[in-house]
Amino acid sequence: PAARAAGPGLEERLFQQVRDHFSFETCGNETFPQRYLVSAKFWKKGFGPIFFYTGNEGDIWTFAQNSDFIFELAEEEQALVIFAEHRYYGKSLPFGLESTQLKKTGLLTVEQALADYAVLITELKQQYGAADCPVIAFGGSYGGMLSAYMRMKYPNIVAGALAASAPLLSVAGLGDPTQFFRDVTADFQKSSPSCVTAVRKAFQQIKDLCLSGAYDEISSKMATCNKISNKEDVYQLFGFARNAFTMMAMMDYPYKTDFMGHLPANPVKVGCEQILAHTDPIQGLAALVGVFYNSSGSAQCYDIYHLYQSCADPTGCGIGSDAEAWDYQVCTEINLTFNSNNVTDMFPEMPFTEAMREQYCWRKWHVRPRARWLRTNFWGGDLKSASNIIFSNGDLDPWAGGGINSSLSPSLIALTIRGGAHHLDLRGHNPADPPSVTEVRKLEASIINGWVKSAGMERAREKRSGASAGGWL
Repeated sequence: PAARAAGPGLEERLFQQVRDHFSFETCGNETFPQRYLVSAKFWKKGFGPIFFYTGNEGDIWTFAQNSDFIFELAEEEQALVIFAEHRYYGKSLPFGLESTQLKKTGLLTVEQALADYAVLITELKQQYGAADCPVIAFGGSYGGMLSAYMRMKYPNIVAGALAASAPLLSVAGLGDPTQFFRDVTADFQKSSPSCVTAVRKAFQQIKDLCLSGAYDEISSKMATCNKISNKEDVYQLFGFARNAFTMMAMMDYPYKTDFMGHLPANPVKVGCEQILAHTDPIQGLAALVGVFYNSSGSAQCYDIYHLYQSCADPTGCGIGSDAEAWDYQVCTEINLTFNSNNVTDMFPEMPFTEAMREQYCWRKWHVRPRARWLRTNFWGGDLKSASNIIFSNGDLDPWAGGGINSSLSPSLIALTIRGGAHHLDLRGHNPADPPSVTEVRKLEASIINGWVKSAGMERAREKRSGASAGGWL
């Protein structure tokens, strides 16, 4: 489709990928079509680096359309650009449309996805005559975790990584479960303290109405399509509403975006203006969540069970088959046991304990989460033996508190974007950008340029010394 002219010259291709990299039996010799996008528009054939986006939980086009910085940098560096889709998402389905059904999800792991990328890079380098071209991994959010992990697990394949807004610590179960919703609250507090007061008041009034059984009043003020008729419905309403705040805080960009929903410029500010324009706090809350759920302004009511589906990720899984795949991942390796408590945050008390997660995941997927595995397999917070990774975070992003926010060594560099939301640095330049992101992108460009140069010098050295067998013996 024409709208898909995302990055310059991107073409969609399929690669016959190994279904199970870690078994030589059953699925080990079977393959599935993995989708990737490639653009050689700026590439200096055989010499320029390869910029490889490690796809995350969704259709790969979505990420390609929201990562223009990679193309801007590719033009400077004369790089080949590849966006690879994560297995089980978009069209990269190991078992076709049955992929997210019970018993078909076993091959959906971080390890398999990284192995996909390692195999794909290796094959494409051969195909493109790019054996000597250094690879830099890029990714945002879960994709940023994957780009860092690629550098940690396959330093032989990837020369460096930009891990934007990658919550490496929180997903490993390191950190404070109250942090996420506390930071969402802080974003709204920064925008307008009276906004937070109004939000607290709205939730409190809904709770009071619920206790007195006045469900009809809640339904009409919140404009729900179906009448709210019990405590479960109210709890669903709370999850639905809390999710709008989460998305608005994450996507609090200084200009209009269509990334994970259609949002106006500065959605947090717009949302606060909405609630404060109403004298009735509950009606104000309904208007605020509409900034996310009713961006077109044409919805007459909210279908709260359809617009928000609760899952093992309290920050939201989305809806559809990609959401199912993500739910499975947060039921197995990825830990997101955040909760809201109405003390350190403005939201209703919604606990989400390890025990609750275990119960949900067993009921839904017949799996038990391995809460400590990511710490073992991907090093938790002890990353100092890695190298050549940039960890960037925006101070408006509620995910930042679960990421790496101070440099760990001269080549493990943490960068903070003041006034930046979720991986703003990966987006293309925009006149409305805060000055900080322009600075950070410059810094990222020069660090990456250094990695590319030194990888090139190393290759040349190896060739000169004919680093063949026995070089070290």
